[in-house]
Amino acid sequence: MPKPTVVLVHGAFADAASWFAVVAELQSHGIPVVAAPNPLRGLAADAAHIASVAAQIRGPVVMVGHSYGGAVITVAGTAANVVALVYVAAYVLEEGESLGELQGRFPPAGLAGDLMEWTYPVPGGGEAVEVTIAEEAFPSVFAADVTGTVVKVLGSCQRPLAAAAFDEKATAAAWRTRPSWALVAGADRAIGPDVERFGAARAGATVVELDGASHAVPLSQPTEVARLIRDAVHAVS
Repeated sequence: MPKPTVVLVHGAFADAASWFAVVAELQSHGIPVVAAPNPLRGLAADAAHIASVAAQIRGPVVMVGHSYGGAVITVAGTAANVVALVYVAAYVLEEGESLGELQGRFPPAGLAGDLMEWTYPVPGGGEAVEVTIAEEAFPSVFAADVTGTVVKVLGSCQRPLAAAAFDEKATAAAWRTRPSWALVAGADRAIGPDVERFGAARAGATVVELDGASHAVPLSQPTEVARLIRDAVHAVS
């Protein structure tokens, strides 16, 4: 089998640049990488977009999702050429389950009380709601182990998530037919490590846990994130 291409899928309140250091690590090991834009407009639409990215890549794909991106790859990972899934501080949904339902199994994470609502226009007229993290809460909730200057910029550069994404149910669970790996961020205040552990265990994933790691672990510990992705690549190559 040819070497897989890694497709990185960012989550809410971030963009593809959040993978910068992970991309550099993977490229230094000769692994082809695509850091795909995640529209953050709803689970079905976002998964369809990411699946289309994978489908246009020649050869096998290892799909990696951070945060809400984990829910996206759970659905998009059913694309024919996806051979493995890697969850990084991520939601791992079951078919028919929503983000809200999975999160609701556990005590509220720090994120719950710190979301700000905005509106955006939708086709045909009217408005829908999207959310970001309040800037003053962003460092402690999202990126407690990222340096102050960087995290302040990140807080100002958030990409909002459509609020409807919290209630939209996954139409597939790709981990049922693909091997999976998962990184649990031990100090995650956005999702919560117990949510990550539960989803990873349910999926039968190979798990690595980083004590003290925040939700922004791709930024704070890119070498460890890239190492887990490389393990997945090597396992299916």
